[in-house]
Amino acid sequence: MRYSIALAALGLVAAATPALAQDAPTGPFKVSGSVGLVSEYRFRGVSQSDRELAVQGGLTIAHQSGFYVGTWGSNLAGWGTFGGSNMELDLIAGFKTDIGGGGAIDVGATWYMYPGGFNNTDFIEPYAKLSGTVGPASLTAGVAYAPKQQALGAYSSTGAFAAAGIYDDEGDKNDNLYLWGDAAVGVPDTGLTVKGHIGYSNGNKGLGPFATSVAPTGEYWDWSAGVDYTIPGLPLTVGVSYVDTDITNREAAYLQPSFSRGQDGTGSIAKAAVLFSLTASF
Repeated sequence: MRYSIALAALGLVAAATPALAQDAPTGPFKVSGSVGLVSEYRFRGVSQSDRELAVQGGLTIAHQSGFYVGTWGSNLAGWGTFGGSNMELDLIAGFKTDIGGGGAIDVGATWYMYPGGFNNTDFIEPYAKLSGTVGPASLTAGVAYAPKQQALGAYSSTGAFAAAGIYDDEGDKNDNLYLWGDAAVGVPDTGLTVKGHIGYSNGNKGLGPFATSVAPTGEYWDWSAGVDYTIPGLPLTVGVSYVDTDITNREAAYLQPSFSRGQDGTGSIAKAAVLFSLTASF
């Protein structure tokens, strides 16, 4: 039933969006946003919704100077329940400016919050992105570095201990580096966009508070490839993508039982998956 309600909400947003865009006053600020339903929420290749459906949405307010603030949220389950939270809420602030030749640079920071959970699972992550075009392709390269924080610390060396609330080094602090690249190419006169992503994580090898980790095995790659279709005359996009990581069952063994669907010790939540999405934007 809750997914039927979510689909109905998407329809209402789609119907209201043209009016919002038309009635929005012109001025130094621009408001944009989206709401979507995805078959699974993956963060850097790892499922945060226990390989189940997720409802997501975001809002950004940008000033003509280049400064912007925004927020983004999603429901969580399983591994993603940081300190007992069932929601991720990101607060974002940054500055974006053109650098000539069709390129742009974007610097800012994201504060990852988990309402209803414990504060030591929240963390901040500054980032920098460089974007531009090469022929028909839109390209983005980014780096995100989270300085040492308890949320990224290696509290426990095994998932079994962490799941039981037993820590080898409670209060430990660590940092995390994430590098990524994105590419997208629109297919003329079709409404289709072909896209790809590759990312590299390097951080704490171990589990933080409540058996969490941003880089579950300490170092790994994630990638995805897919296609989006924008429905003509509507602010709706349907997407399908293939997502995977190079995290093997052997590498993830010490993370169990947390790193599995249903947290029962079987079925890694970093295995390859085909994801579907329906997004309304304004």
